[in-house]
Amino acid sequence: MSSILSLIIGTVLGLTQYRIKRLFAYSTISHLGFMLLALTINSVESIQSFIFYLVQYSLSNLNAFVLLVAIGSSLYAYTDNNISHNNLIDRKNSPIQLISQLKGYFHINSTLALSLAITLFSFAGIPPLMGFFAKLMVFSAALQEGFIFLTLIGVLTSVISAVYYLLIVKTMFFDEHTYTIKKKFQDMSMSALIINNNNKVVNTVQLDKLSVSSSLSITISILTLVISLFMFMPNE
Repeated sequence: MSSILSLIIGTVLGLTQYRIKRLFAYSTISHLGFMLLALTINSVESIQSFIFYLVQYSLSNLNAFVLLVAIGSSLYAYTDNNISHNNLIDRKNSPIQLISQLKGYFHINSTLALSLAITLFSFAGIPPLMGFFAKLMVFSAALQEGFIFLTLIGVLTSVISAVYYLLIVKTMFFDEHTYTIKKKFQDMSMSALIINNNNKVVNTVQLDKLSVSSSLSITISILTLVISLFMFMPNE
């Protein structure tokens, strides 16, 4: 019963959310339903699937929140022309609060947008990403023990929950953003000199874009690669 309620409540209420962190919270409830389903079966394969699901979801969820921090940092140089976004409570401490704030973000930073899209696709269980193998293992263990009804509930809720994940992807890639770069950053440029071993300048480069810090970049890169390249070693 806990598994069924978690799957249904997390999926249905997630469809009504417009705040992205609250959406992730209801997404966690839905994914908890899959983990409870694995515990309900109580077989060797189901315990393996439970541990693997817990590990992969923890990595994916960590990547999602690190990406939100990175996206908020990357928008520091931009002004949001949407008045409703500027009136958000605690806007300075939490730059990204609404799904609508991600409109057209692909045209601002395509790399972070693609990383977030891969993470969301993994949440939805789309092959060949890591989340697909986790759900496949749970469903396989459930069917082997005859839990057909619970498996059907899991499949249906997984399909329905894909709607709000795909909504975020659609917002990032296909909507137009309301951001304009701040004038002080638009006019700012930094020169970088490339010097050889003889201390002679061999090239000059103009840097005119803000980049994400190396710690965030490395974390996002590693987690996204693990999620997307797991298909080359698909076992627990």
